Amino acid sequence: MMSRFILFGKTDPGQHRKKNEDTILVNQEKGFCLVADGIGGAVAGDIASQLFASTAQDVFSMKHNTDDQGGELVQKTFQIANDSILQYVQDNPACEGMGCTAEVLAFEETRFVLGHMGDSRTYRLREGVLTQLTKDHSLVQEQLEQGLITPEEASKHSFKNIILRAVGIKKNPSLDILRGNTFAGDLFLLCSDGLSDMIEDALILKHLNSSADIREKVEALISEANARGGKDNISVVLAQIL
Repeated sequence: MMSRFILFGKTDPGQHRKKNEDTILVNQEKGFCLVADGIGGAVAGDIASQLFASTAQDVFSMKHNTDDQGGELVQKTFQIANDSILQYVQDNPACEGMGCTAEVLAFEETRFVLGHMGDSRTYRLREGVLTQLTKDHSLVQEQLEQGLITPEEASKHSFKNIILRAVGIKKNPSLDILRGNTFAGDLFLLCSDGLSDMIEDALILKHLNSSADIREKVEALISEANARGGKDNISVVLAQIL
């Protein structure tokens, strides 16, 4: 039996950036969604995130007959997008340094597959408990794990934007793949760091726990991030298991 779900997402430039380098994609029919956050600023981060999303659209439209279809599609998306971005840079040397962080969440029957690279994040709300499923591939996260800095220091760190892994920066980057079961009532949140840097987890939890529908929750999270400074582009995608 297919687990039924609804997907909704929105991206917003925030309060300070002239252009939006984030790209989101929700595909109800194919059962997947994504957030990609372009890096490289002036050197076409927006093109990198758009290339990632269009690659996912193409890959998920292909026919696959394996036992691990979701996992294969997620891995292929990252692999092909990585090569496409590297090729784009080769053809357009002025874009050297462009890439993107990305989250791809795919559903099949009663399971999910999640691909993660960079410092965008995926959270899951289950029975009132918010869990961050992904781990940031960032210098600050590494220092935090080594006990060199405290969580408080991490949240205000001047090197917060230094990421250690991204799509399109080098050949064959390492990809985190997570799998698990889905249960009725689960709510997955995919977001760029424009949300997670502006709003602490307790406030994310408060919005996700509200009685609003998922569209209103997406809008509320973006408004909250903007109200708190909106320093970066803000992308929010919600996936609710019915």
